[in-house]
Amino acid sequence: MKPKYQVIIDDMKSKILSGEYRVLEKIPTESALQLQYNVSRHTVRKAILELSNEGFLRSEKGSGTYVSNLYQSKFSGNNSNKKTIGVITTYISDYIFPSIIRGIERRLNEDNYSLLLASTNNDVEQEKKALEMMLSYGVDGLIVEPTKSNLYNPNIAYYLLFMEQDIPFIMINAYYEELDVPFLRLDDVKSSYLATKELISKGHRQIGLISKEDDLQGKYRMKGYIKAVGEAKLRFQPENVFSYNTETKANLSNALKDFITENKDLLTAIVCYNDEVGLVVANICKQLGISIPEELSIIGQDNSYIAQNANIKLTTLTHPQEQMGNDAADWVIKKLQGKRDLPNEHYYQPKLIKGETVKELEE
Repeated sequence: MKPKYQVIIDDMKSKILSGEYRVLEKIPTESALQLQYNVSRHTVRKAILELSNEGFLRSEKGSGTYVSNLYQSKFSGNNSNKKTIGVITTYISDYIFPSIIRGIERRLNEDNYSLLLASTNNDVEQEKKALEMMLSYGVDGLIVEPTKSNLYNPNIAYYLLFMEQDIPFIMINAYYEELDVPFLRLDDVKSSYLATKELISKGHRQIGLISKEDDLQGKYRMKGYIKAVGEAKLRFQPENVFSYNTETKANLSNALKDFITENKDLLTAIVCYNDEVGLVVANICKQLGISIPEELSIIGQDNSYIAQNANIKLTTLTHPQEQMGNDAADWVIKKLQGKRDLPNEHYYQPKLIKGETVKELEE
């Protein structure tokens, strides 16, 4: 359990960094803080002293305690000639993220920029902490992969604060629809559309979809699937769609096993949310004795390294990965250099990569 004074410190930092307490604004009195946090005056004073030492507050004798922004210079003062770009991604060491970060790092190194990296594990509370760290450090620019981008985000105030402070930032892979922000992303509608269309062209009519519902990519990949099914005059069948989210991902293998078992005599193919899910499906089919692609065709998406190194060569769609990272870093650098008319949005076009997990059905 945190000491009581640390609880006050963390809460007040959040309020300062989110803009709830503004720079130069007077904070509540010690008596008011005692009541608010249900602590002693000594505990309040200890928290205020620590926050003042870190540059978040400054006290004026006889007047009160005010919000300060000296915390930023404490981090950046010794390295003022070298700009720092913050990078927040949902994950760091998994799936396509090492390639994206490699692209960012390579471009930043070309212009001698530093990189400050954080991940959220697709959790909004961890995203909040990452954003607070970036604001505390005083980063010059920011690259963000949104957390649970298909849901309302409670951290919008932090992004508005970056805008207010003229700190340029760009989003990758998705964006928050509540905000008018620049972004770089794959054309996810087209990716899933091409995957579904490939299966239809091979004679498949009963095609399942596995989709992730809390990320914007899942929303658009479902849209691509529905578009292809509609164009082919096939009936959209909700029971052919399996949805999961970040919280249910831990039990994904068991849930998918039930889905595939229930539908093994109906579905002839499945469009998967990504390669990771595609390989989970392939492994389940192996356990159930379902032959791929003879009995079930599978298409993944993103052309990730796990697909490239798997025992089975997965049919998949491309994702820009390292190029996206490079382009995001380049955008922020150019913005900081004063370049105007930079694009506010860019969609990378996916291409099908044929593997050995799709079979053409005989008529």
